[in-house]
Amino acid sequence: MNKSPELNNKTILVCGGAGFIGSNFIRYIFSRYPGVKIVNFDKLTYSGNLDNNKDISKNSALDYHFVKGDIVNKKKVDAVFKKYKPDYIINFAAETHVDRSIHGASLEFIKTNIEGVFNIAEAVKAYSSVIKYVQVSTDEVHGSLPLDSKERFHEYTLFAPNVPYAATKAGGDLLCRSYFSTWKVPVVVTHCSNNYGPYQYPEKIIPFFVTRMLENKKLPLYGDGRHVRDWVYVLDHCHALELCLLKGAPGSVYHIGADNELDNTDIAKRILQYFNRNESWIEYVGDRPGHDRRYSIDSTKITEELGWRPMYAFEKAFVKTIQWYVDNPKWISRVQKRTGVFNPHIDLWRAHKLNNKSISTPSLSFQRTSNSKSVSNKK
Repeated sequence: MNKSPELNNKTILVCGGAGFIGSNFIRYIFSRYPGVKIVNFDKLTYSGNLDNNKDISKNSALDYHFVKGDIVNKKKVDAVFKKYKPDYIINFAAETHVDRSIHGASLEFIKTNIEGVFNIAEAVKAYSSVIKYVQVSTDEVHGSLPLDSKERFHEYTLFAPNVPYAATKAGGDLLCRSYFSTWKVPVVVTHCSNNYGPYQYPEKIIPFFVTRMLENKKLPLYGDGRHVRDWVYVLDHCHALELCLLKGAPGSVYHIGADNELDNTDIAKRILQYFNRNESWIEYVGDRPGHDRRYSIDSTKITEELGWRPMYAFEKAFVKTIQWYVDNPKWISRVQKRTGVFNPHIDLWRAHKLNNKSISTPSLSFQRTSNSKSVSNKK
């Protein structure tokens, strides 16, 4: 990758920069543009962790600033814009864990993922000097694909969210679309598949399972464990977001995926293999409501328009990710001490043994029209 001078001497406001992807993004950008100024604006929820930025904050050669704040607080957002006058904005700040959106915290998702996006969009609209605003979203806004289908999510695929988390992310995406259409706010929306890598809060499946292994506990899998996700290494995602900031067309949506479709049982088996344990360490538990069967991303647009391609081979990056958590027990213990039990929602469901019949998900009244273009994100 050739370095571009475009971000040096510029100011990037990173909302949610103390979280998993946000902290990796800040580290990645500083490694490529040492002359950039980065303002990390983060509420520090349970998954926001200043330990994720410790090496950056201690480096006096970097122009790095941390501001504690919530994107739901419009006055705080406006104050950050007024003080730092950012050239670029990227928003990672979000409530993201599906289980939390199901089990009683949906209002927080509505506030952060919709009202927070509204506040950022309003601020960008008010500051004409902003070059680009990237709203980081998810492939989950498109709902679920059948396991036996070759269909993939495209930028024009209809929105069909099945859980409150995905619905609120879709709401934020539609706000961004409307702000571009109405006021030409220079916003780009990205839909990425599942990320993996260091510094991820251990409620997500990979760090959750690694910490379970380190605690000599079984790996609980929802349903039949055949829920498929496309996995992309976090630094590949960061590279894609860099290109969206620099080259993404305002008003566009870009899909980011790495063609690594694996089901949750396969993920569990790979982690068990790393720890030299057999499949008796897997425990199947009752499926969660609204559990999407399969996500699959078509990244043709970002590949052809922006020149992005994943650089990290899954097999090597996956092992590297496991090893990071093994090598950082202090990071895990500090997170656990601060936030308590990881992913307590998994214990709400009874364990079961699979029979020969596949566990089916309930049918939905919404139908996807795979070949028609959606007004929600048509470009």
